[in-house]
Amino acid sequence: MIISSWNVNGIRSVSRYGFFDWLHEFSPDIIGLQEIKAQKDQIPTSLLSSGYHLYSNSAERKGYSGVAMYSKIEPINVETKIGHTRFDSEGRFIKLNFKNFSVINVYIPNGGRDLSSMEYKLDLYDFFIKYLKNLKDENLILMGDFNVAHEEIDLARPKENEKNVMFTPSEREKLTNLINSGFIDTFRHLNKLGGFYTWWAYYRNLRERNIGWRIDYVFISKILEKNLKEAFILKDVKGSDHCPVGIDIKI
Repeated sequence: MIISSWNVNGIRSVSRYGFFDWLHEFSPDIIGLQEIKAQKDQIPTSLLSSGYHLYSNSAERKGYSGVAMYSKIEPINVETKIGHTRFDSEGRFIKLNFKNFSVINVYIPNGGRDLSSMEYKLDLYDFFIKYLKNLKDENLILMGDFNVAHEEIDLARPKENEKNVMFTPSEREKLTNLINSGFIDTFRHLNKLGGFYTWWAYYRNLRERNIGWRIDYVFISKILEKNLKEAFILKDVKGSDHCPVGIDIKI
């Protein structure tokens, strides 16, 4: 089963770059999208004729945040809230529950270039980790944009960014805590090399020069380790400042 994740930075924008043609050809079983920046009635439905079901959670504020999932398998039920007022109002979470497993798609807040929203981000991580601990008996696949490069290997210029958002010690500690709550970082589990990134700023040809950050992840419950077959980063797929990531897993 192919399960993928992509921060599309606007689903209407990425659709102009062939997103739906790419998705039809790539044909994952499940894909989670972050930062769709659209209300439900603004999300294109062309894939629904190809056997996909569409589920979404839009922010109350129009043109902001939002997540969506396309799935070839119809879930038993769908959840869109974790009980955190601000987070839930921003459309940053969706969970599809299937018979033998669940998939969570999440878009963690950035924290602000000036760190103005850092307190919100750190508090949210603590709240979210507590939420996940209550799901410890589920076979979970957790994916999305976590807005943190975990280790020095996960960004091109770690020394220059030690005090910058997405790589401060406090943010990295939160991601460590999340992993330690019972998850495996699938890509790092199978690939110990550097130079693999999922986000590049839009200036100075940073993507072409591969000066980026790995801030998009697919985590799985430790109990699913033996089921993991492959983890990938599709760096050549464009249309957003992020690229798709994903796994091949036996469920």
